[in-house]
Amino acid sequence: MEISMIHRQAGLTKPELFPVRTGAGSVSSTKLIYSSNRVGFCTTTFKRRCAGVKVVRSEIGVDEKQSSPSISQPNQTRPVRLFVGLPIDSVSDCKTVNHGKAIAAGLKALKLLGADGVDLPVHWAPVQPDSIDRFDWTAYVTLAQMVREAGLHLRVSLNLYPSPFPRFPLPEWLKRVSDSDPDLFITDRSGRRREGCLSFAADELPVLSGKTPLQAFEAFFSSFRDSFSDLFGSVITDVMIGLGPDGELRYPSIPAKDARSKTAGVGVGVGEFQCYDKYMLADLKRHAEKSGQPLWGLAGPHDAPAYNQSPENGGFFKDHGGSWESSYGQFFISWYTDLLLAHGDRVLSIASKVFDVLPVRISGKIALVDAWHRSRARPAELMAGYRDYDAIARMFAKNSCGVVVPGMEMSDEEKRNTSSSPESVMAEILAACERHGVPVTGENYGAGGFGRIKKCLMSSSAVKTFTYQRMGVEFFSPEHWPQFTAFVRGFAEMELAGDDVVSSGDTLTLPMSAAVTPATSARRDEMQAQAV
Repeated sequence: MEISMIHRQAGLTKPELFPVRTGAGSVSSTKLIYSSNRVGFCTTTFKRRCAGVKVVRSEIGVDEKQSSPSISQPNQTRPVRLFVGLPIDSVSDCKTVNHGKAIAAGLKALKLLGADGVDLPVHWAPVQPDSIDRFDWTAYVTLAQMVREAGLHLRVSLNLYPSPFPRFPLPEWLKRVSDSDPDLFITDRSGRRREGCLSFAADELPVLSGKTPLQAFEAFFSSFRDSFSDLFGSVITDVMIGLGPDGELRYPSIPAKDARSKTAGVGVGVGEFQCYDKYMLADLKRHAEKSGQPLWGLAGPHDAPAYNQSPENGGFFKDHGGSWESSYGQFFISWYTDLLLAHGDRVLSIASKVFDVLPVRISGKIALVDAWHRSRARPAELMAGYRDYDAIARMFAKNSCGVVVPGMEMSDEEKRNTSSSPESVMAEILAACERHGVPVTGENYGAGGFGRIKKCLMSSSAVKTFTYQRMGVEFFSPEHWPQFTAFVRGFAEMELAGDDVVSSGDTLTLPMSAAVTPATSARRDEMQAQAV
């Protein structure tokens, strides 16, 4: 194989080397050819950078049919599978694939680099735009076929909740329903609604044109299963079920504009409780009456802080004397966190039933909420709905599902405030999953952080997969791509035999060795949003 790179336009100062696998114990080579020809670059920056890695065929002295491993065979050379996320806007409507040529070039580059597969983000609106009963998977099927042709595996993320980066619109049919019933969406105490995030208390109520949200989710899962039936096991190996905002099982306790901000680490507040739509309030009232304290069911805590305030504001989360430790506080927190767990259990139970006979791994995502973790109350985690990571792990284990944990690149050196500790939160989550036999897929929130990611992958036997998020403008940039290739070489435990480099004009040919070496760590980049 060769990689033809348009060197000058990519802005590289030296060749990048890509390992090519040709089977156990065999030796292969890669070639990098520099050219000033601009042909093959697309119009956008992302497309230019992807198309800068162009795969062409050449004789390398090996039978290519024999050297290409079947994509249905598991990778036996590393303990953790490696995936890379496709652009979040790969599909914007049911008929259109965005960045098609660039994605095709990127898939070939990832295959040569040694990745196991890619993650495809699927959104509700493109598939089911106009009717609760009609589905159109055309664009996503096209992308899945591209992945199959590239010889990669596919992890599909079924997102039933909004993603703000970029913002995907609601399905038109759902917008029509919500216009007549705004309380369908989770609401804060000021009456602001998180558009697209259906109230967790309405899961089993016929609020969607006579159907329940759970019935709508099941129809969505079943349609996906039937439309991709010939790809399960051979191409589609993993399915992640969206459970809340950004796919994560949590309340939208932090405003969407702040959730993935570059400056989210500076002076971050605790967030707010999200329990003020009529369905949540009705559920709270029932539980309060059942407990013999009807006054506790009138509303959420009156003395809880606001989004950008510290735990000391309002009194509810004060370390000493805060009402979170009172009988009322414990009642409310139990109800609030248990309702989130019940929502996750209901959705994963349906997904497990739909995909039960298929050879795929099912998982759901939780968030890494690290702000104020070292305070006694851990208020940011409680606002998001997290009180007991063992209880969360048990719920996933009950449904035979894995857990996706983002934020593996985050370190205490970048902690948001003196009480923040992403490393401690990550350790707690991984330990809980390990105790309950729940397999973990790691992810990152921002680019870089390869050294920290490596430590996380090595720290727990529960971690089985890692998905790097995500392909896009920055991913193929001259600043990022070399660091990622170094990370993958170490990740795959492969080593270039540098002494065997032979120069031939403008081409460098490098024999590959299967020697095992420690993973290569890289400098931590500035954390950034994942929008394309």
